[in-house]
Amino acid sequence: MTTSASPNPVFGLWDKLRNGRFTTTFAVLAALSIGILAGSVLTSNVSGKEQQHIDSSNAHPLTIPDPVTLSNGFSKIAKAVGPAVVNINTESLPKQTPAPRGRRGTQRTPIQPPDGGDQGDMQDFFNRFFGGGQGGDDEQGGLRQALGSGFIVDSQGYIITNNHVVDKADKIWVKLSTDPDGGPGDHGRPATVIGVDKDTDIAVIKIDTKEPLPTIKLGNSDGAQVGDWVLAIGSPFGLSQTVSAGIVSAKNRSIDEPSANGVAANQFQKFIQTDAAINPGNSGGPLVDMTGSVIGMNTAIYTQSMGSEGVGFAMPSNVLASVYNMLIGPEHKVTRGSIGVTFQAAPSSAVSRMYGFASGGVIIGQIVPGGGAAKAGLQPGDVLVTIDGRAIKDGDDLVADISARKIGTSIKLGYLRAGKQNTATVAIGDRAKTYADIAGGPGDDDNTAPPEIDAGQNKLGITVSAVPAAIASKLSLKSGGVMVTSVRSGSFADEINLLKGQVIIEINRKPVSDEAAYRSIVSGLKTGEDVVFVVRDVRGNSYVGGTLP
Repeated sequence: MTTSASPNPVFGLWDKLRNGRFTTTFAVLAALSIGILAGSVLTSNVSGKEQQHIDSSNAHPLTIPDPVTLSNGFSKIAKAVGPAVVNINTESLPKQTPAPRGRRGTQRTPIQPPDGGDQGDMQDFFNRFFGGGQGGDDEQGGLRQALGSGFIVDSQGYIITNNHVVDKADKIWVKLSTDPDGGPGDHGRPATVIGVDKDTDIAVIKIDTKEPLPTIKLGNSDGAQVGDWVLAIGSPFGLSQTVSAGIVSAKNRSIDEPSANGVAANQFQKFIQTDAAINPGNSGGPLVDMTGSVIGMNTAIYTQSMGSEGVGFAMPSNVLASVYNMLIGPEHKVTRGSIGVTFQAAPSSAVSRMYGFASGGVIIGQIVPGGGAAKAGLQPGDVLVTIDGRAIKDGDDLVADISARKIGTSIKLGYLRAGKQNTATVAIGDRAKTYADIAGGPGDDDNTAPPEIDAGQNKLGITVSAVPAAIASKLSLKSGGVMVTSVRSGSFADEINLLKGQVIIEINRKPVSDEAAYRSIVSGLKTGEDVVFVVRDVRGNSYVGGTLP
């Protein structure tokens, strides 16, 4: 008995071709193959003829034209100021530091270090005042290196840069554009710190020199206008003498997030915003205008990619000049005047209407014991409206005026108390000494009572409880109050930034002595009414409010 088997596919195909099947297809494929081969041969023949027989004696050689100066002037400015811009390298030896305590409710940091927080060799310590830069566990890993930029303002070797570039550095080197490259181990000339101001993130360092060094001139930052062309010069990623162009995007820009009581963490950092590319290594370099004058020092960037996204910030030159002149003085430090008060930088319009300073003024949150305001009899809740007869616009105006005053002098303040106009002569003290004892806030580890439903939960979006004795003592509460134990997301309290842990001592100028008083006041609040809370923390009183929806 025989068994069937699969036919041989080769013979099957051959039989089909032999029998006439696929004849057309095969013929087409054969023709295409011959065409391709013929094309290859023909192309080869043509190429050979071009290389061997074509005469190019009539071709004209290309010539390089003479250099042409373009109309925008960028190159002229870069050439003029470049020699005064320096590369700064630092080394920090490992230090044993305690690990930072973890805290709940940490503020968000929209301004990120460009390297994403990895403290590498190319780190630029941007955003020192937002929690970036040196410090923490990374210091325990070994030798740390960082880089930045700076610019020479005095031919004797005085250089302005960022404090965060040189902060905690054990060794600082400066390399000029004209210095020879001595290889990987050549960092440049050793430098010493003359003085620093952490409030503005400005530092002055110096290198020794036998010859006058090239300098750059400072301009008046008040003259810079939004839309003006500017150049940023520095050493991004160690690439010295890098120039980027952009415009002034905004002025007087504050990039601090508010602290827990709604007050900006630093009152002396108001920046020029620019879209000129700023990257790791640019920090401390100059931002110059079209006259070649410095109008700012590149300090920080807003980034999510850890590189330039067109949002950079530069400290204005007018601030640089003021701080520099104090740092090169005999004491090598910055002194600022103070009257010993704290205040909320930007209260809502409801607060200003309730307390009668809608057209300008500052409401005092706390009086520092022993300060000028305390000695003059000022009190929390007083509204400062004039300085030496001049109207006060806002908190920034107050700080700028008083901080520039000479210590030991006095001013005449006009203020409102319970709606009545008063005046007081107040002595100017040293801000650093005045605020030496003010720090911190209510701890996160304090035990508080569990939340309970109260009259304001639906209307305000908060729950409250009695103030624990330890916190009442710490905050010197004499008339009681209630502590906010929870804030509902999206509620009225959330919208006006009333925070968990704050102690409410007054609502709409009515004292809140306990939970019963709180519920009584809240039950009478109506939609469309201005509601203003006075809250207490370790820094004193703050005022938050808005119109009840």
